[in-house]
Amino acid sequence: QVQLVESGGGLVQAGGSLRLSCAVSSGNIFSTNTMAWYRQAPGKRREMVAGIFVGGGTTYPDSVRGRFTISRDIGKNTVYLQMNSLKAEDTAVYYCNVIPNQPWGQGTQVTVSS
Repeated sequence: QVQLVESGGGLVQAGGSLRLSCAVSSGNIFSTNTMAWYRQAPGKRREMVAGIFVGGGTTYPDSVRGRFTISRDIGKNTVYLQMNSLKAEDTAVYYCNVIPNQPWGQGTQVTVSS
């Protein structure tokens, strides 16, 4: 079972940037599983906002493409989410997870003020 600890959230003005980090208990997971970032806004379903495949390729939904960048540091067992040009609608709790999903971490709150 993989343990996931997210950090880096906070309050930022619209147009600003944040970088989220996800510490993963098992670094070997990067060589066997896709990693992804998700978010859940109040009253909405959790949605994936970025994925990084075993080979290093990435995928994003249209809502964040060009603004968000997922990356990983295999030596540090960490996945990152660089978020630029933030909008009020990006406000949510952000989570990382492997695919298929393991038990969720506590997430990190991102609040974007307009």
